[in-house]
Amino acid sequence: MIKKILVANRGDIAVRIIRTCKELNIKTVAIYSDVDKECLHRYLADESICVGPNNISKSYNNIDNIIYLALKLECDAIHPGFGFLSENIEFAQKCEENNIVLIGPKKEQMAIMGDKSQARETMMKLNIPVVPGSEGILESKEQALILANKIGYPVIIKASNGGGGKGMRIVTCDEELFSSFDMASSEALSAFGSSALYMEKFIENPRHIEVQVFGDNFSNAIHLGGRDCSMQRRNQKVLEESLTDYLNPQEKSKLYNTAVDIVKGIGYLGAGTIEFIVDKDKNFYFIEMNTRIQVEHPVTEMITGVDLIKLQILIASNEKIPFTQDEIKFNGHAIECRINAENPYNDFKPCPGKITSINIPGGFGVRFDTFIYSGYTIPPIYDSMIGKLICWAEDRQQCINKMNRALEEIIIEGIDTNIEFQKMLINSEVFMKDCHYTKFIENDFIAEIAIATE
Repeated sequence: MIKKILVANRGDIAVRIIRTCKELNIKTVAIYSDVDKECLHRYLADESICVGPNNISKSYNNIDNIIYLALKLECDAIHPGFGFLSENIEFAQKCEENNIVLIGPKKEQMAIMGDKSQARETMMKLNIPVVPGSEGILESKEQALILANKIGYPVIIKASNGGGGKGMRIVTCDEELFSSFDMASSEALSAFGSSALYMEKFIENPRHIEVQVFGDNFSNAIHLGGRDCSMQRRNQKVLEESLTDYLNPQEKSKLYNTAVDIVKGIGYLGAGTIEFIVDKDKNFYFIEMNTRIQVEHPVTEMITGVDLIKLQILIASNEKIPFTQDEIKFNGHAIECRINAENPYNDFKPCPGKITSINIPGGFGVRFDTFIYSGYTIPPIYDSMIGKLICWAEDRQQCINKMNRALEEIIIEGIDTNIEFQKMLINSEVFMKDCHYTKFIENDFIAEIAIATE
């Protein structure tokens, strides 16, 4: 068993990892930047140490500093959480060179699935359904034009090494393609250090459904059900739920089995998420794999009773997955609302600042994963998410009712938040009827609430 873990992250995921480590009697080291010296995770860990200044590249993304600190403090493993270095191949390589266990997949799997065009090619070899598009990286604008006419508009151009909506453009006609190609290429280079692009047929009004998977060193592969992540804004998830009611049991089974086939096909190790888009006819297509724990992992924990961080650590300790697929039982429904420090009525402008008071909701089936507390000052340089409110109930409607109650109880003063926005979202007719899609917030909901609040 791993004895000491350096948590190479901050915020709620760092707190989440440290909590599980305490329950496993594993010592922890928290790293923090200058601006994060009052962050909760450093107080919960057994040890904490400053990793660098406020600049992310010199702190949480500083590979050499993190490796040095892990060795200096005699850590035998590093948990990268999500974001930052969690899918960085160079970091994985440096951990391996220094005999540090990286709690994640093998670097080769990270490389295959981290490059979206390569992941797509791999899926095609495994006979996994993918959205029609380029077989690899686009070599030129002219090639993109030919392909767009072959598969038919609309198409979407994506950064091969991208994510989070950056380096992505939807193109509806020939006249838009060259300029969109140039903009996506430039944005991809700036954000990810690579201008490589690929193209897919744009599926209009899809659902975004992902499957939580795990693999171990003993050829075991399992899934822990699906999560509907269709509530998005600018390709960033806002609300997630599990298990999805959008698919019937047979459709779910086919989706889940496909995800497990991917794990087996690449010999995947650890926690991963297979992401699919689902069209109006319930056809599903692979879009990407995240080779790390996800922000929305708590909804899966709520319906399965499985601690996903603990399972990650066990697998990294070269232990078998301690249960079979048949032993996993799905119970009830869970919803997660991401609580952000932002103003939804001012184009979702981030709102850093000091929290003057806070009330955390409780009760049966309510969980709030966060790192904030009264008197804490949210810095202006990181993601605006400050917590995740998760509710569980026996069915979807009861879960919505419970989330309504929890959102009414939560109080965060001193800053702007999206709490009221989330209340309106879960009570929207489209969400209640479970007929939303990935662009619902941008195309419909924001305009609706603007009219309602005039």
